[in-house]
Amino acid sequence: MPTLRYTLCDVFTDRPLSGNALAVFTDAASLDPDTMQAVAREMNLSESVFLLPPESGGHFRLRIFTPRREVPFAGHPTLGAALLIGRSVALGRLVLETGRGPIEVRIERGGDTPAFGWMSQPIPTILPLASAGELLSALGLARSTLPIELYDNGIRHALVGAEDSRLVAQLTPDLGRLASLPVETTCVFAAGDGTWKARVFAPAFGIAEDPATGSAAGPLGWHLVRHERAAYDAELVIEQGAEIARPSKLYVRVRGHAEVAHEIEVGGQAIVIGRGELRL
Repeated sequence: MPTLRYTLCDVFTDRPLSGNALAVFTDAASLDPDTMQAVAREMNLSESVFLLPPESGGHFRLRIFTPRREVPFAGHPTLGAALLIGRSVALGRLVLETGRGPIEVRIERGGDTPAFGWMSQPIPTILPLASAGELLSALGLARSTLPIELYDNGIRHALVGAEDSRLVAQLTPDLGRLASLPVETTCVFAAGDGTWKARVFAPAFGIAEDPATGSAAGPLGWHLVRHERAAYDAELVIEQGAEIARPSKLYVRVRGHAEVAHEIEVGGQAIVIGRGELRL
């Protein structure tokens, strides 16, 4: 009976049992995509990530699966995998191959242990959302403080601004209606006390609410810069996950000029909380 080993990490946190849980399968070369999907469904986390030999000059190739399907890119699997790899290789920079191309992760170390990572994300395409009214209705919101736009960096994120962080915390969206709309996640955000508060709903992926969404944090930072709620090069802090008892902290920087983003970086921590094996 083949044994498949994995490491369980909590990402975008420095405390166990918070942040976004991630299963990293470090030797997945023998697995076919159907088995990877079945394993991700078994783990039932927001995502599971499978490490494979590189094909395009990177250090590893990643395949990322939600409980329902594969996605070309996601934030917490990429960062979590990089910081786990960084525990065994003394590199300050890793390149991970994803379905959206190579992602560079810069690792900051505390002694011999990776303490923090910054990943450069794909620059998203931006589209208007024709069903914005339906989206607001499904969320139970009367309006958005900024234009509702769809950002695609491998996942289609709809960004909706709420009046204040209290309103974000009180949301009880209709997940069935959200799942029927042409978006993959809905990120609702508001300014907090020196931070930005966000909640991300992803029923289309089989995830009612995500505790920490790195792939949405980059677009949110760019959205705030584009609409003059934040400045280029500023370090933005996003708090997420408190409502589902998985508090998380994400960091975002956008570099660019005028209406063009040259680089979007999302940063955070990750810790190892367990190891296990599946007998397939």
